[in-house]
Amino acid sequence: MHDLLDWPFFEPRHRVLATELDTWAQEHLSGAHGRDVDAECRALVTALGDAGWLHHAVGDVIDTRTVCLIRQTLARHSGLADFAFAMQGLGSGAISLAGTPEQRAQFLPGVASGRTIAAFALSEPDAGSDVAAMACAARLDEGGNHYVLDGEKTWISNGGIAHQYVVFARTGDAPGARGISAFVVDADTPGFEIAERIDVIAPHPLARLRFSGCRIPVARRLGASGEGFKIAMRTLDVFRTSVAAAALGFGQRALAEGLHRARTRKMFKGVLADFQLTQAKLAQMATTLDAAMLLTYRAAWLRDQGRTVTKEAAMAKLAATEGAQQVIDAAVQLWGGLGVVSGQPVELLYREIRALRIYEGATEVQQLIIGRELLREPT
Repeated sequence: MHDLLDWPFFEPRHRVLATELDTWAQEHLSGAHGRDVDAECRALVTALGDAGWLHHAVGDVIDTRTVCLIRQTLARHSGLADFAFAMQGLGSGAISLAGTPEQRAQFLPGVASGRTIAAFALSEPDAGSDVAAMACAARLDEGGNHYVLDGEKTWISNGGIAHQYVVFARTGDAPGARGISAFVVDADTPGFEIAERIDVIAPHPLARLRFSGCRIPVARRLGASGEGFKIAMRTLDVFRTSVAAAALGFGQRALAEGLHRARTRKMFKGVLADFQLTQAKLAQMATTLDAAMLLTYRAAWLRDQGRTVTKEAAMAKLAATEGAQQVIDAAVQLWGGLGVVSGQPVELLYREIRALRIYEGATEVQQLIIGRELLREPT
């Protein structure tokens, strides 16, 4: 991590923050999950809020390099802590970007302090990567003061524990993606329910949501009617590069575990590190991570300079998530039989990394984005 902080992408404030967070994480975080993931996640949100870390992911101005450094550091120590931090940012990002001053004052302070848990509800059973296929609908009632929301959302992180959800629904302003609007929905709103809790290989709060005649005041709409898709994409653009950073954190931990195993595992009157095959594997792991780190912090730096980073962020997420998966798999191989024992660090990392190649734009979607952007460039 110290070598990374010497790169020219960073300012002194970034180096101070990363060092302080690493010290805090060593004192407060554990990589293992307990039995009650909901309670752990709530406690982590509170702890991150009390320590002031959440303020970096919530608000009008998001410093992308800071968010990336925080996610990379947290992921290296605890996948659930990284999740808790990231979802406070993603779950409130649309409010930061498109909310009125009154909406921001109403919703953001609680999220930044860790007293309110936020969620981002975009995906549906038949509308994941293809957001334009969204079926969840919101219609104005006869009085024009409320929207009536009907439909379902699924794969919603923090589903079941969030206090507020930013929900995207079709309002019929135009066909396709142009007819979607965004709303802030409280968890206790009549007509809203958690239809199903979803268990995944790296445990975290996840749910399918159902809306049945759920009445939302017009004042809870974010931005103008029909601007929801743009708001969703702007929100994802802010945090997509940070997914790459989280993957790097997982990969760094895996490399450290692989190096430890190579140096200490006795084999054939020596240790595992004596073999050229082991050295070659470690070299590939380190090179893969460094290449992805360069792409990630290039994208973060460019965004902080006010540049559009659609292609660069997609490259970063593609390289980091796919590369970290390879690095973690190699670490499991170095650990041998112990690598697949439940609860071992590399086994936990193997489960943590897999979802990152899917959420906030699957690898295949990133490839399409990169290809599309390349074809738009002048020859």
